[in-house]
This record gives sequence, C-alpha cells and structure tokens, in this order.
Amino acid sequence: MTPIYLESGTKKVFAAALNWPGWSRSGRDEAEALAALLEYGPRYARAVMATGLPFDIPATVADFTIVERLPGSSGTDFGAPLAIPEADSAPFDAAALARATAILNAVWQTFDTAAESAVSVALRKGPRGGGRELDDIVAHVRGADAGYLSRLGRKPPQGIADPAAAPAVRQAHAAVRQTMRDALAAAHRGELPKSGPRGGKIWSPRFFVRYVAWHTLDHAWEIEDRAIWNAG
Repeated sequence: MTPIYLESGTKKVFAAALNWPGWSRSGRDEAEALAALLEYGPRYARAVMATGLPFDIPATVADFTIVERLPGSSGTDFGAPLAIPEADSAPFDAAALARATAILNAVWQTFDTAAESAVSVALRKGPRGGGRELDDIVAHVRGADAGYLSRLGRKPPQGIADPAAAPAVRQAHAAVRQTMRDALAAAHRGELPKSGPRGGKIWSPRFFVRYVAWHTLDHAWEIEDRAIWNAG
C-alpha cells in the first residue's frame, strides 16, 4: 500500500504520496485527485528511476492508503500544495538526507531533459491561447528555485541576483541547486536557522524537498505534455 495525504481547498484537492516527494497531483475533488495521482505513477517512476530506490507503481486507487487529511488554503485553490503533513516535521537524519538528495537530483535531471528535448519544438497553447513558452518556463523554475532558498535560511549564491536572467544561466542554476544541497546537509547537522534572511518562515527540510520536487516535476511534465511532437 502507498500512504498518501489529501489537501482540500474549496475548489481543488491535492493527493500526494507521503514517502515520494514530488508525486502530487490535483483534481476538483478527492476522487479526481486520487485518479490523477494514480495516472502519474508510471511517470513518477521514470523520474526517480535513476535513484535506484524501489518504487512500486500502484495498480488501482485501492492501493492508496489515506493517512492524513489537511485543510487547504487559497494557495491550494490557486494550484500549489502548501499544507504540511505531520510526517514532514520528523528530524532529518542521514538516511533521509541521502534519499532526499537522490530524489531531488533525479527530479532536476528529469526537468533538464524535458527542457533540452523541447528546444526548437513548439509548445501547444491552452484553449484561450495561454501558456508560457519554453524559455519562460525554464526562467520561472530557475527564479523560483532561487527564491525557495530563503525557506532554508539561505540566499542565492553570491553574484547571482537573478539566475533566471543572469549570464551563463545553466551554471547559475547549478549553483542554486548546490546551495540547496548544502542547506539540506546543514539542516541534518541541526544548523537550520529559525527564520529566513528577511525574517521569512523556514520550512522543514522534508517539506522543502517535497515542494521543490513537486514544482520541478509539475513543469517538466507540462513541457512534455505541451510539446507538439508529443501530440502525435
């Protein structure tokens, strides 16, 4: 059985696998969210394959066990799973650090591969002509990652004010990711500050990994789904 939790807003529900950061999908109600999570099981399996971690793809929704239901917020309805499950408050030990780092590395590679594969490939527009272009999606993810560092009490690496727009952006983003790894290692050592650089809220290391993995995969899958060559 796969333990999951549900985050319910007034318009949207997220279902997320408790032990697999990034495997989180939404729907208009619990049934839709669970169906979406099941549908994306094989895609998540491919995303984390490089970790070597054993991952069993559920066959039906009955293979999920709901261990926690959390109230959502306006963020939930906007499309961001921001409720923190109780399990994410557990101490971040050495095993959790190694596992989290491996998953993040695999998720980042999935995003990079999707972005690189879609260079010079048109992305399908939404029903009203909406949707970011590839460069804008990549810039958004890079900029968001730099911003997320404050949730672990860190600033972007020196000299990288905006990794989404800086020269040599690939190197800049790699430095941001390394700062994330370093901050997670510091959290394992008990060196996580009580507040961010500007007094912002600190996330638990487990939730930090969960949210960054979700955001990265969400956009990796967006690229894959919108690429015209993927439409047949």
